Amino acid sequence: MDVFDAINQRRSVKAYDPDHRMSDEEIEQLFTLAIQSPTSFNIQHWRFVLVRDPEIRKKIRAVGNDQAQMTDASLLVVMTADMKAWEKSPERYWANAPKEVADLLVNWMGPFHEGRDFLQRDEANRSMGMAMQTLMLAAKGMGYDSCPMIGFDFDPVAELINLPDDHVLGPMVAIGKGVKEPWPKPGQLPLSEVLIENRFA
Repeated sequence: MDVFDAINQRRSVKAYDPDHRMSDEEIEQLFTLAIQSPTSFNIQHWRFVLVRDPEIRKKIRAVGNDQAQMTDASLLVVMTADMKAWEKSPERYWANAPKEVADLLVNWMGPFHEGRDFLQRDEANRSMGMAMQTLMLAAKGMGYDSCPMIGFDFDPVAELINLPDDHVLGPMVAIGKGVKEPWPKPGQLPLSEVLIENRFA
């Protein structure tokens, strides 16, 4: 599918075929595309928790406003990110770069992040957001639908997936074979309202 078509056709689909299974090859392709997303310093904070266990998915649905897609979609992905990835063997993020480039960026990474907890969390969230959009567009390009979700109780979900203390929990994404047309688009704001040239008035 053309990338413009994927962007325009991607919708938040709520109803899925609960019997449909994506192949291992499709799943690998999907996440291989998702990890092409950009991250600051190439840190690659994202950690995609692919919830396969039906019992865990039922428990997530129970604390997720009973959203059917949490159990019915082929995949349920909980987006998380490692806020401390910047200090965990950072040289590996630049393993294939010229030495002078790798040294420059790896040596800059620590001072840029140290003592700035707000920045570490913000960067982790930004990275998750970009990866989640890539994941949904890749799914659309493969002929699947998706639904991003924040309507769940974060603490129980964090416990269910055993979220490490230095990770942040983000939205979830359901991916699968949609069986019901989404509602018509409710309407996009005009560009004149959201596109600002140079500075706010």
